[in-house]
This record gives sequence, C-alpha cells and structure tokens, in this order.
Amino acid sequence: MHRYKGSLEGRIVLIKLFPDSESLADFAINDLVISAQMCAHNNVLKPIGCCLENRSLILVYEFPKNGFLADRIYICSDTRQHQPMAWESRLKIARQIAHAISYLRTAFSRPVIHMAIHMHSILLDEHDVPKLSNFFSVTIPEGETDVEAYNGLWHPKFKGPEFEAIGKVTEKFDVYDFGDLLMELLTGEDSYNTIRLIIDEDSSLVKYMYNCAQGYGINEIVDPAILAGEGGASLEQQLQAVLDLALTCTEEDPYRRPTMVDVTKELKLIERYVA
Repeated sequence: MHRYKGSLEGRIVLIKLFPDSESLADFAINDLVISAQMCAHNNVLKPIGCCLENRSLILVYEFPKNGFLADRIYICSDTRQHQPMAWESRLKIARQIAHAISYLRTAFSRPVIHMAIHMHSILLDEHDVPKLSNFFSVTIPEGETDVEAYNGLWHPKFKGPEFEAIGKVTEKFDVYDFGDLLMELLTGEDSYNTIRLIIDEDSSLVKYMYNCAQGYGINEIVDPAILAGEGGASLEQQLQAVLDLALTCTEEDPYRRPTMVDVTKELKLIERYVA
C-alpha cells in the first residue's frame, strides 16, 4: 500500500493506493467498510471516497495533518518534525485508541478484530487527536470464540503469539498488540528497531520489559523525553501503572489478558493519578 497527499474539490486528502493483488484488495475493502461503519467515532480516520474500477484500488480519507504517531514517539525517527510528545498527551492518545478498539467489540453484531494495532496505523490531526486506520479486520463467526486469520497474508507487525502458533485469533489478539503499543509509548522505542534499550536479536521489547520489570526502576525504562518535563510522584505512579497494564495485556495466554473495554476503563483511572 502506498500513501499520497492529494487534493479533492479544494480539500487536502490522504490517498491510499493498493497495488493489483487479491489479498490487498480484500484488505482495502475491509479498511473502507469498517472505517465507514465507524465514522461516527472521533478517533477513526474518516473515508471520503474511493475508486474501485481500476486494477489498483484507490481509497480517499480525511488528511491527518500531523502525520503518523510513530514520528512523534520513536527515538529513532528520522522524520520527526515536532518536539517529542509529552506524557500527558501519550496517555490521552492511548485511552482514545483503546476506546476506538473497544467500539469494534460493541458496535457490531459480532466482535471485529482490527489485526494491525501499531504506531503506523495511528495518525494525528492538527490538534493531535489520534485517528485509527488500516483495518485488516476479521470478524468472529456466530457461536465461535476464535477465527482463522489471513492465510497467506502475513504482516510483520502481527505480534500476538497465538497467531504465529496456530493461525487463529480471538478478541484478545488486539489486546496484545495494544500492550506492545503501550510499551512503545513508555519507552519511545520501535519494537523492531530499538536504539536506547539493548535487546538481543532473538528477543523482543515485550520480553525485555517483562525482565526489566523485575529488576529496574520505572525511570530507567521510560523515554528520557518523558522525564524531562514536570513530574514527581504522580508521574511515576502513572508510568508504573501503565507498565503494569501493558504487561497484563501481553500475557502469553490470550485468556489471561483483559478485554479492551477493561483496558479503556483502567486507562481512564490512570489519567486521574494526579498530585
């Protein structure tokens, strides 16, 4: 998939171009349909139009002026055009995206799994309001608790261990990816390209955080840009609470992970930790 900035009837828009491919065509249709059905939610990237007559499908969306969340968070980002994001903003974005994912579970007749929760699926408007996009999305059939997902279509950011093991996912698949997202918000690190934290090639940010949680203080783990601002005991309390939540979300056993509704509620409580 390729993204372009364009203009439609005098309005700046985001254009997604999908090369001729059956699997990508399915993804494009899913992305369009789910985005349209969720357009009432403030934290979903709104579709404007599409062209499905060509071999390469074209989808048109509202333009997210402030770009990808990754460019504001990752320490390694070469494209960062703004100051690193403050912790208060990171936490608010986490709660808003958690609510959007929860909406996928409650707004449809059957639970919908996003399948691609990561920094490059979240864009920011001119006010840094996050917009969830890239709905790979599968729906759990009636009477089932899991579903086979994307046989033959593998994306490197699909992190849930159950998907790699058996090729099936439950509602808790997105919870794992969201837990990984929380860890990236905390550390400023890209799971696949860590800079500050030294992680073995055969390990991962999730495993590193599990190990560090036993022996390191929270201030040794988090992005130094977070600690550069005003903080104190309330900030440390929030950071530790988010780390604990991230660790719970990334449990190996999907049935031990919380639901996204519970995650959203917990983040609302954490936001209230003030001095």
